[in-house]
Amino acid sequence: MTTRLAPGGEDLLDELVRYRRHFHQHPELSLQEHATAGFIERELHAFGYDSLRTGVGKTGILATLVGGRTGPVTLLRADMDALPIEELNDAPYRSRNAGVMHACGHDGHMAILLTAARVLRERATDIAGTVVFCFQPGEEGYAGNKLMIEDGALENPHVDRTVALHLYSGLDAGRIGVRDGPFFASSDRFEIDLAGKGGHGAMPQSAVDPVVGAAYLVTLLQSIVSREVAPQQPAVVTVGALQAGTTFNVIPERAALQGTVRAFDAAVRQQLPERIERVVAGLAEAMRLEYRFQYHFVYPPTVNDAAVNGVVREVAREVVGAQDVVDPHDTVMWSEDMSFMQEQRPGAYFLVGSRGHRQGGTPQHSAHFDIDERALGVGLDMMVGVALHG
Repeated sequence: MTTRLAPGGEDLLDELVRYRRHFHQHPELSLQEHATAGFIERELHAFGYDSLRTGVGKTGILATLVGGRTGPVTLLRADMDALPIEELNDAPYRSRNAGVMHACGHDGHMAILLTAARVLRERATDIAGTVVFCFQPGEEGYAGNKLMIEDGALENPHVDRTVALHLYSGLDAGRIGVRDGPFFASSDRFEIDLAGKGGHGAMPQSAVDPVVGAAYLVTLLQSIVSREVAPQQPAVVTVGALQAGTTFNVIPERAALQGTVRAFDAAVRQQLPERIERVVAGLAEAMRLEYRFQYHFVYPPTVNDAAVNGVVREVAREVVGAQDVVDPHDTVMWSEDMSFMQEQRPGAYFLVGSRGHRQGGTPQHSAHFDIDERALGVGLDMMVGVALHG
């Protein structure tokens, strides 16, 4: 692990790892990141940041640094929340909070941004413009990014552009993934309740079976993507939960389904609720069922601005070399609430590889997730480099 744009020797690298492991040992769930925010606040004060905005979007923190040269106001963001997962790793820095784990890399994101705040504070005269360090709560499904916007995170100062990174187990450490336009998918969810008439499992003719309806529905929903969405427009409709019945020989009154919907194109995203409900309504009529359909728009697609992404590319080539910049990287079906800020300001979201030979290859959101900590130095150089670029 090396740092080129943030020179500091082994002490700086040790600090990155120390921060990351501290956060990993003390994870907190979405919008409950009180101890995490308190730790970050104390460190920022120690670096010389006197005027902090705290409690932004529940538990978020904003620190502002005015550079010595004119330039744009750049917001650099790190997410703070962990997941409700019991960690199964046996590392000395494993989670100390039962049932909670940093299984997506947010511990590394915070370590990178916190260390970048220290490095850039010492190099303020070299910064072209102003940097806003944004430590954001509630990314994992709670739209903390939107909550911060509602609390004024993009104003005072007025943010001109945003930049965020994500450590990624699908990319080798020492590589960076960049893509213009839609990069991460939207994430929406639906709930479907089917109501029939219960009865004895041996006398189905006397019942109206919602289980059979639910089984057909899981299959029918797949025809929306395969037959109603153009092949060049990726989309996903997945039923992730189906609950019905209490025992083997009783036809229940109800069946409930929950699912997720992903898309990259805004028009496709808007059309999917109507298409799903049309299938549900048709099946319900055919099978004498009643239905209730609820659809929730959650996170929009994350769309990268070409100009801001150009800065990321330029810095990435300096940090890892052109041969290790994956451009364009494949689209990712994850969702990301940084999409809310990127709807309001031009922004760039990029990937930093965290997969090594011995660790870091386990997918995100796994109880065995870990990172190759060499990735931290790359992430630090990227954030410092973008801030200095102007």
